[in-house]
Amino acid sequence: MILFRYLTREVLLTMSAVAGILLLVIMGSRFIRYFSDAAEGDIPVTILGSLMVFHLPGFMELILPLSFFLGILLAYGQLYMNSEITVMVACGMSPTRLLRVTLLPASVVAVLVGLCSLWLTPAGALQTEAVLEEQRSRLDVSVLAPGRFQDFGGGRTAYISSFSSDGTEMQEVLVHEQAASGADVTHDYVTRAGSGYQETSMETGSRFLVLKDGERYGITPGKQAAERLTFERYTLRLGLSRNRQELDSLEYASTNALWNDTDPRAKAQFQWRVGLPLMVFILALLAQPLSRVNPRQGRFAKLLPAVFLYVAYLSLLLAAVDAIGSGALPVAIGVWPVHILFLGLGGLLLWRSQRKGMR
Repeated sequence: MILFRYLTREVLLTMSAVAGILLLVIMGSRFIRYFSDAAEGDIPVTILGSLMVFHLPGFMELILPLSFFLGILLAYGQLYMNSEITVMVACGMSPTRLLRVTLLPASVVAVLVGLCSLWLTPAGALQTEAVLEEQRSRLDVSVLAPGRFQDFGGGRTAYISSFSSDGTEMQEVLVHEQAASGADVTHDYVTRAGSGYQETSMETGSRFLVLKDGERYGITPGKQAAERLTFERYTLRLGLSRNRQELDSLEYASTNALWNDTDPRAKAQFQWRVGLPLMVFILALLAQPLSRVNPRQGRFAKLLPAVFLYVAYLSLLLAAVDAIGSGALPVAIGVWPVHILFLGLGGLLLWRSQRKGMR
């Protein structure tokens, strides 16, 4: 029991350190991208935290298997370096028994990966896309930055000089509306107003930009004539809120919905989600014999080949998922040959390790 707790602690501590570093790098990269979008006015800064939380399960379902794989390699490699494995062998520890010890933390990691892949990741992806879609479908004064021209989709560009003290009213507003290609109306409209604010119709859910005390010009490119309209109050309709039910991509579908769907793309997505927890056990089987190193080589001697092996495993899984979705690979075969291939490879490596002994 003491030996079991010691090995489990070493593996989990190393895995946590590796997972923390990988998560920091990946989430940092995504945060920089979202922060850049916020600086350009595409999304409000207030939703950055929510977006990162929604993305967390999707990161963890890929980071945890790799972290556990590297955790076993580094932890057991250090045991070989310190000759602790030699002591365990003298006490009767065999590769099979060491594998049984490794499978319990692997079960914990597999449960966490399964929780992410089967439930949390699709739910988080749906929430993320719903938030971004809502921002794309409406003009929200919270994303406007004074003194900058900002694009809001639909051929609209807006500029404001400042906000009021409470942040609800815009001062010195300029809105440019470009005619859509193929539209009957070929005018470009430029609207200038002394102030403006956004309001939402409670009955229809439509959003409007209300401008006060300004002028509106209709300009046709290539012509010198222009239309001019002065107004005390002018309302621009910005659009309707979109329903989350419109987001019907398989990436956002629940696992139960994928199980009941007969579409090959849905089956491919289902097999991908189910295969990730299974991948944890196969990686544990591969990592144990790969962690066996000569003290003169150092514990990082087999780290690079192991990473290449993991990349090959993941790449083949993704290729199989694409082949199933395109119809090139039957659903009945699915991604399981890839798992069986690496399971067989792990069994072969473990058998060779047992044959040579754990010296």
